[in-house]
Amino acid sequence: MKQFDVVALGELLIDFTENGISDQGNPVLEANPGGAPCNVLAMLSRLGKRTAFIGKVGEDTFGRQLANIVQQCGINTSDLIFDQTVHTTLAFVHTLSDGEREFSFYRNPGADMMLRREEIDINLLRNTKIFHFGTLSSTHPDVREATRFAVETAKKSGAWISFDPNLREPLWEDLEDARREIAYGLSQCDILKISDNEVEFMTGTTDFEKGAQMLRGEYPNIKVLFLTLGKNGSSVYYKDMKAYMPTFTRIKPVEKTGAGDTFEGCALNYTLEHDMETWTHRDLENLLTFANAGASLITTRKGALIVMPTQAEIQALIGET
Repeated sequence: MKQFDVVALGELLIDFTENGISDQGNPVLEANPGGAPCNVLAMLSRLGKRTAFIGKVGEDTFGRQLANIVQQCGINTSDLIFDQTVHTTLAFVHTLSDGEREFSFYRNPGADMMLRREEIDINLLRNTKIFHFGTLSSTHPDVREATRFAVETAKKSGAWISFDPNLREPLWEDLEDARREIAYGLSQCDILKISDNEVEFMTGTTDFEKGAQMLRGEYPNIKVLFLTLGKNGSSVYYKDMKAYMPTFTRIKPVEKTGAGDTFEGCALNYTLEHDMETWTHRDLENLLTFANAGASLITTRKGALIVMPTQAEIQALIGET
């Protein structure tokens, strides 16, 4: 028996999101806890799964705030490390009229970049059913080495590898480096969650169906591919089956931070609860419906990590349709 359902490695940071205008006419920014891998874990923990996080924050006010919040979410933080010299990474999120976002990062360096291979607790990696990661932990050499070590250790211990490219172009000095690191993740993962813009980035096509099949052909190790299409819903590809489900159109988004991470957490939750080898087309539709509902709900809330929807809220939304 594995101690954890999902262990994730990566960034834990503060998302400063817009929350109104002050009396002086200035935008008010709210310090929301964030970071894609921990958002995924928070959704899984909300659904009752056993989770643990590997990463680094600064020994500062924000770092301590993040550690406390992650613990409150029920995520194991035994390998959350405090850096004594580099501050916690900050992201400033500008929300557009349709709920989409633009990011500005204060991360040169940021504490999440400072994680080293020797700081990783291999017992976490040996005792998880799924290991999840993205590319923000591969933007710089030392944390890239740590990420690769974690992937290799988890694979050797029989864990499934889950990957979300989570492309953030401003964080890469050269986008060819981003392309190479995404290709590494694609070559290692069993479970892939990828967005439409990332498919275009990796395949050069805006025919996302064609792009998804191109990736499956090039990386046969991918057992299941989840393709998120924003307001257009999502698709899943498994064996010779494909399913598509639209989004919940009656939901009006306020801010879309964490939507993909919430989808990922819901998808991994379904994977943990249902034997993949027995999946039918109906399973794929049920999975997408649940994940789409979770993702839709998070867009009605500011931030993500501490406001993940409950199973009851997700089921209520599904029942309303």
